Amino acid sequence: MAKITFIVNNDEKILVEGDSGNVMQLAVNNNIAGIDGDCGGVCSCATCHVFVAEKDFEKVGKAGEIELEMLELEDYASDFSRLCCQIEVSDAIDGVELTVAKEV
Repeated sequence: MAKITFIVNNDEKILVEGDSGNVMQLAVNNNIAGIDGDCGGVCSCATCHVFVAEKDFEKVGKAGEIELEMLELEDYASDFSRLCCQIEVSDAIDGVELTVAKEV
């Protein structure tokens, strides 16, 4: 079971747990503000943009080619940006902190 902390509006931290699927679906299922997942997780909308804490970036890994193309369209993308629909929930990402990029 992976525990993931989402940081939203004004540094509020929300801890959620999951054991399968992707992080975007986990966020949507837990009503995390700013994670919309409009495309349903097929990496075509960037409505699940998050910033991975620098200390955790190795756990989630780098974005793939299609994901990088989507992130290029984001005004506030950084070296630590990921689309959370592309991050699989597993024990390997236990403890990661993700800051929601979209202010709501």
